[in-house]
Amino acid sequence: MKHSSARNVIERCFGMLKAKWGILRDNSYYPIDSKVRIIMVCCLLHKFLMREMPIDPFDNEDEVDEGTGDLAGEDEDNINVVGTSNEWTIFRDNLAQSMFDSWNATN
Repeated sequence: MKHSSARNVIERCFGMLKAKWGILRDNSYYPIDSKVRIIMVCCLLHKFLMREMPIDPFDNEDEVDEGTGDLAGEDEDNINVVGTSNEWTIFRDNLAQSMFDSWNATN
């Protein structure tokens, strides 16, 4: 009996992960090591989001306001747009240049 209830819990967890992360929905043709890492990353991201954002606006899809298409009672603290900052742009450009220089030196 305990085995079947544990299996049900695991199946529900995977169902929830598949609903949230599109990469888990379809058949993947990645190597098995990559599949394991993808599942672990999805679990880690899920736990991180649960900790940082306890109310998930996507869990309330049935509460969408039909007139505007917005979530009913949407919290103003939610991040709707992610913009770039100069600091991260410079970091990204320096990292890309460093990677290119390393690659160029070996070829």
